[in-house]
Parts: sequence; structure tokens; C-alpha cells
Amino acid sequence: MKRAFDLTVFPPILFILIGLLLIANVHAADRRKVLEPELPKIVCATLLPIKDKNADQQRIQAAIDHCPSGAAVRFSKGGFISGPLVIRSGVSLWIDSGAVLAASNDPHSYDRGKGLCGTLAGRGDGCRPFITFEGNNGGGITGDGEIDGRGGQLMKGRNESWWQLARRAQKEHRRQNTPRLIEIEHARNLVFYRIRLVNSPNFHMAMNHVEGITVWGVTINAPATARNTDGIDPGAATDVTIAHSIISTGDDDVAIKAGSGCGSRFISIIDNHFYAGHGMSIGSETSAGVSDVLVNGLTLDGTTSGLRIKSDVSRGGLVNNLDFENITLHHNRWPINFDTRYDPDAKGNLIPQFQNITLVNIRGGSGVMIMRGYDPAHPLSVTLKNVHFDKEARWEVENTHVKVLGDLYPKLAPR
Repeated sequence: MKRAFDLTVFPPILFILIGLLLIANVHAADRRKVLEPELPKIVCATLLPIKDKNADQQRIQAAIDHCPSGAAVRFSKGGFISGPLVIRSGVSLWIDSGAVLAASNDPHSYDRGKGLCGTLAGRGDGCRPFITFEGNNGGGITGDGEIDGRGGQLMKGRNESWWQLARRAQKEHRRQNTPRLIEIEHARNLVFYRIRLVNSPNFHMAMNHVEGITVWGVTINAPATARNTDGIDPGAATDVTIAHSIISTGDDDVAIKAGSGCGSRFISIIDNHFYAGHGMSIGSETSAGVSDVLVNGLTLDGTTSGLRIKSDVSRGGLVNNLDFENITLHHNRWPINFDTRYDPDAKGNLIPQFQNITLVNIRGGSGVMIMRGYDPAHPLSVTLKNVHFDKEARWEVENTHVKVLGDLYPKLAPR
């Protein structure tokens, strides 16, 4: 049996309390008992494709509005095109295999009233989402069909696509106004099961102030070049499970966030596969705190970063009690990337603090593993147990207290 030892990259007296806190890292994860969901038992309306696609939005929204809580609006095999939809509390969308619910490419249909949707501006909030859950209790989206945001198609009346607009915003240092595919606000007890989400103009699934959300067996896909197409972003979220899903995007595959107001805690990321994208992220908004997160059974193949925690002094906070277990990483530039200086030019006094982070049974290839605490007074604290990378891999460690249990390769060189 190998003896545990500390490897410290600056004076150890600063870490006595942090070392004690590591022992308490035992309660991360969704507190619910989460089982595989079931398809809805009650269908209030079944929609068939029609030739007049201009009529789809009105009839879909009418079906949703007249559907009682606990029932589903079912989409039969075929194509549907709609502008923004608002889902009633307790109502589900059931997208059958072979059915495609496609988002309109007309910026005017998403506009919030200021004529900004489909343009560049100083802000990026000029578009309504394609599908909105706001204040809902129960319901969700299920089925083996597809919801297509059509981010790569030309916008109506424009000579560029949503994604091209986003890329131009980057070059011109402005903000693109593009719609999110699914937005969930102040909602609880929602289920997203087996559905396929593709080609969002913006984030595929964004959550804010949510509780009791289950995402199970979902596939999310967008090109690696499609900017700001995050997969799933739980923000101000409590008791969330993302399980048995496949995600490949042009930005964060999953990003747990906590801006000002409410923190995010008790989150489980279980048995998922991530391909293109920026990996399993926490941040960059962490000012309200992120804690009690379990990531278990994750494969990251081709993501730029693998396991990532990012923040800076403009949005920093306490990130605490994170367990990463049984992780496999391939073809990642930064398999581990824990960085308290995400934007080195950021201004502010919200110092990020990353504490009680545990990595157990991690296997990876080459790349650079970064662990960068803010300063000696605000160190990053991490425990590594059975962590193995190829010999070409290398560590970049700064202002970090590392506790090693079991095997570690490559070794960390004491400073």
C-alpha cells in the first residue's frame, strides 16, 4: 500500500485548514434518487406534418396552450417549422422518431422588440429562445426525434447564417444576437429524455434558477466551428442530473455556472460521452458559488479542454467539493485545466477560490495539465488518486496544494 504524501508548491503552513477540509468531501451529487425516465402516458394532441409550414407555429402553440398539466403534445414522423414556442407548466413535447421540429430562420420572429435579433450590438440579448420553459413545474421534452436550430442556414433576408454572424462578432469585438434553442428559467422537475438537439444558433440548453432537472439519453450535436453553441449550461441550479448523453459542440459541452444571486450545487454528471467542444466546464461565472458536483464515468475524446474550472476576478467565487471519478480523456490539448485567471486582463476583486477538488481513476493521453491557483493566500487545493497520463504529458502547477493518494504519472516535481 502506498503512503499518502503532500506535494506543495509553496510553504505548507498555509494549507493546514485546507487539508482538513479535504476529509469532508463526501456529499457531492444530486440528492434525488434519479431513475431512467419514462415516456409520457397521456397525449393531449397528436400533430401531423402539413404542407403549409407557415401555419406550424400557430397550431403547435395552440396545442400546447390547450394541453393539461401531465400530458404531452406528440409530433408524428415528418417535418415541422416553427418560430418561438412557450411551454405551459406540466406539459411535455414528445418528438417521435423521424420527426423534426425545426426552428424558423427569420430573425424578426425571435426579436424582443428592439430590432436587434440577427444583428451585432453591444449586448447579445436581443432574441427570444426557440423553446422557453419559464416558471414550469413538471413537463419537458422526450422522444427519439430531433429539434434542429438550423444555425448553419442563411437567415431570412440576410446573406449570412446565425453561426457566421457569431464568427463576425468575434472578429469585430461585438456581441451577436442569436436565439438559444432551449431556455429554462425559474423551473423545477423537468425531464429531457432521448431527444436529439442539433445545430443551435446559440446555447442548446440554458438553465437559470432551476431545481430537479433530469437530462437522460440526450444527444446534442453542432460543428466544432460553431461559436457559442454550448451543450448544457446549468446556472443557479440545484439537484440536476445529466446522464447517458452524447454531446459534441463548438463550445462548452457542459458548463455549470453561478453568477450573482444563487449558487449551483448538488449536480451529477454520470456516464456521458463528450466529443468536439471545450469539455466538462465549471464557470466562468462562479461569484455565487459552485459546490457538491459529481462527474463520474465521463469520456472526453477530442475536446480542447477535458476537465475545466475557469474563472477570474471579474466573476470569481468559491468552487468547492467537486469529485471527478473514472474519467477517460483522449486527444485533448488541456486534459485538466483549472485556472483562476481565465481572463488575465479581467478587473475586479472577486477572487476565485477552487477548493476540495478530488480526481480519482483518471486516464488520459498527452497534453498540458494546468492547475493554477490565484496566489499563495488563495491556493487551489486538489487530491489526486490513481491519475495516469502518457509520458509526453506535462503538468503546469502554480499556487496549488496537491495531495497525492495512490499512483500519479507523470510525477509532479517539488518546488
